[in-house]
Amino acid sequence: MADPERGPPTKPRPTNYNYNSNQYYVGTSETQWTSWLIPMFVVANVVVFIVAMSINNCPKHNLSFADKCVAKFLGRFSFEPLRENPLFGPSSDTLEKLGALEWFKVVHGHQGWRLFTCMWLHAGVIHLLANMLSLVFIGIRLEQQFGFVRVGIIYLLSGFGGSILSALFIQNNISVGASGALFGLLGAMLSELITNWSIYTNKAAALLTLIVIIAINLAVGILPHVDNFAHIGGFLSGFLLGFIFLLRPQFGWTESRNLAANARVKSKHKPYQYVLVLVASALLIAGIGVTVQRRELKQALQLVPLPKLRANVKMEMRELIRGGSSCVSDLFISFPILFFFV
Repeated sequence: MADPERGPPTKPRPTNYNYNSNQYYVGTSETQWTSWLIPMFVVANVVVFIVAMSINNCPKHNLSFADKCVAKFLGRFSFEPLRENPLFGPSSDTLEKLGALEWFKVVHGHQGWRLFTCMWLHAGVIHLLANMLSLVFIGIRLEQQFGFVRVGIIYLLSGFGGSILSALFIQNNISVGASGALFGLLGAMLSELITNWSIYTNKAAALLTLIVIIAINLAVGILPHVDNFAHIGGFLSGFLLGFIFLLRPQFGWTESRNLAANARVKSKHKPYQYVLVLVASALLIAGIGVTVQRRELKQALQLVPLPKLRANVKMEMRELIRGGSSCVSDLFISFPILFFFV
């Protein structure tokens, strides 16, 4: 019977199959499934970018320097001047209108939907091509092995996690791109390798290769105008989700099910895999709790006009000192407050 998550099965996989390279073989008899969700994500991102360029319409909305639009022969799809957007894309105003992540609008405008919409927008052709090539390279392999439901959940939740961390730390600029979701898939690849460690043959080489790929991608965050907080948030989210969703049966479990009734059947998963699932689940829940508490604390502090409060506290302290108050307790209560607000 076909697995409803993975769609119709294709030919059974051989006993050994590759992990990214011919160097890393895994002994298993799982079936490889057709990847369709990741290509659909790629198509969706491209379509959204085309729509964004159509709405941007550089020649119409930039009449003062319409002759400076890049690739003017594209008409309304021409790019913003390179001094405005060096990535060959729309203006920041267009991206903001279409759902770019902006802290002020998420927190004060109650536009939480921007945490999701920003991952479908891209700043330019270069940005789009880099992300989509990475998505095809990483995502198709994962979907072929684990099905579209699990990979889709990891992709979307990792993008959401990257958006949250970005919104918490970047408050003066807008943020767009699927990088958080992509780093989530990279993190899931790493946790998948760790939790299924026993079924890999060339373990050290596989781990080293994956770590180098992750390090190079994180190093890109050092470049200007790159949102590394979205990368880190997406990576951590995907890393934890990978322990939960990308479990494989231990080597020999499938074959052991075909043994005689009185034969000893292996457990589907090893004890350490269950431990990793529990730890990852606990960390995800804790992370959600900390995020909610931090957001509530920020909102509470934003209700207080801190500059005015600091001035009032300082003025009261000066009056207290000049008046020579004999109430020592007042001074001891006021001092830590002054220390905090100075």
